[in-house]
Amino acid sequence: MLISDLPTPALVVDGPSLDANLATMAAALPGPRLRPHVKAHKCTALAQRQADAGHHNFTCATPREVIGMTAAGLGDDLLLANETIDGSRLRAMAECGGRVTVAVDSDETIAAAAANGIREVLIDVNVGLPRCGCEPDDAGRLADLARGRGLDVRGVMGYEGHIYAFSEREERTNATEQAMQLLLAAHEKVGGPIVSAGATGSYDLNRWATEIQAGSYALMDVAYGPIIPEFRTALYVLSTVISVSSGYAVADCGLKAFGMDHGNPTMDDAQVLLVSDEHITFRTRNSVRVGDVVRVWPAHVDPSVAYHERMQLASGAEPGAELIDTWNVDLRGW
Repeated sequence: MLISDLPTPALVVDGPSLDANLATMAAALPGPRLRPHVKAHKCTALAQRQADAGHHNFTCATPREVIGMTAAGLGDDLLLANETIDGSRLRAMAECGGRVTVAVDSDETIAAAAANGIREVLIDVNVGLPRCGCEPDDAGRLADLARGRGLDVRGVMGYEGHIYAFSEREERTNATEQAMQLLLAAHEKVGGPIVSAGATGSYDLNRWATEIQAGSYALMDVAYGPIIPEFRTALYVLSTVISVSSGYAVADCGLKAFGMDHGNPTMDDAQVLLVSDEHITFRTRNSVRVGDVVRVWPAHVDPSVAYHERMQLASGAEPGAELIDTWNVDLRGW
């Protein structure tokens, strides 16, 4: 079966580009130096590819991801890099059969973890991104509190996501170092073997963390691509042209197929004019006809994948490429 035979819109993975991305990252951050973040693809089949590349510790954003990874035999060492006080979900993770570590950043999250069977935690530290994380000066107190509740504190984590506001690599490097100095100061008070941080955008900048939580590198997207050109864009939505008018054409994918927080998707040899619920309107430099298939590249991979129930693994990026496999996006939900 060819990719062009698929009903559209269809989420397609360019297999050779995926393989190249996995190999590039495995060479840069071998084994436990990388803790791949499955939120970027929400797919246990793709996570197995990452494990095959030598990475057996994974980062998760939701309890659903933790439980699903364990059920797929990928539960050797899972980090929920997110806070939760939901007792039922904490108990489900504690009882899922995998090794589960949970991020905590407050008295309340520590109490919830301890009361619901969680055994291991990381102290989540705010290193500059206004999201979760305690103040660095409070990390030691929280670690003592956690140990007093019977929890094993494995170390600290922090996310320097604010560095992407800087366009120049030198600026991002300096911002990463400043963030990591905060995290290392907290780690001195907390102890434990783990300093977990980073993402795809800082994988080669962050030399202070013991492990990097990169996720987008596997599939990549057109927003990240310009600052990390060594990884290929490997994910697109195959769409069918359903209408052609003077000066523009329309294909059958829209807002419900793409995460739009990083801007419009892009198209080959075309300008995207408008994205609505189920349509993308574009102007192309080449003539198109109703029934033609086109590739549309997401600006942000992570939320785009979450809109789809499955992804199609292909032998290449062209619409005429062969279908190799169908992977369920089986870690969707919370």
